Amino acid sequence: MRLGMALLVMVALQVTGLAQEEADVSGPCETPQHAQFDFWVGNWRVEDPEGTFQGTNNIVKLLDSCVIQENWEGASGLRGHSYNLYYAAADSWHQTWVDTSGSLLQLDGGLVDDVMVLEGTTPSVQEPGVTVYHRISWNVVDGNADHVRQHWEVSTDDQASWRTVFDGQYYRVEE
Repeated sequence: MRLGMALLVMVALQVTGLAQEEADVSGPCETPQHAQFDFWVGNWRVEDPEGTFQGTNNIVKLLDSCVIQENWEGASGLRGHSYNLYYAAADSWHQTWVDTSGSLLQLDGGLVDDVMVLEGTTPSVQEPGVTVYHRISWNVVDGNADHVRQHWEVSTDDQASWRTVFDGQYYRVEE
C-alpha cells in the first residue's frame, strides 16, 4: 500500500512538474518585437484632424498573438481588413490590406523612434505605368495610449514628394 501511494505521489509530482515546464515555455510570438504594434490593439472611433467622423476600427490579436487583425468600417461604407505580423526571419513587420473596393496593399517596415512605419508600392489605377509609393505611420499621440494617429502618404514621382491621403485620429472607445 505504501509503495502504491509513493508511486502515485511520484507520478503526481512528475505531471505537476511537466505542467509547470509547459507553463514556463513562451510561444513563438511572445517577444518584445511581436509586441511593438500592440498600442494599436483595441476599439477605436476614427476622425480626421478637423474632428469629422471617418469610421470605426476594431484591432485584435489572433493566432496565439502572432497576428494583429484590423477590422475597418468606414463612414463612406467601405469595409476592410488588414493582417499584420512581425516576421522574425526578416526582422520586419508586414501588413496585407484588402477591402470592399477590391484593393490590395502590402507593406513592410518596422518601428522607428516609437512610430510604426510601413511602406510598399502598387501600380497606379489612374495612371497606367506609374508606381504609387505608400508610406503609413502609426504612433501614440502625446503619450496618451487612448489616442493614436495613422498617417498615410503617397508619392507618384518616385518619392520626390508626398501627399497625405488619410490622416486618422484614433480615439479608444469602450469594448
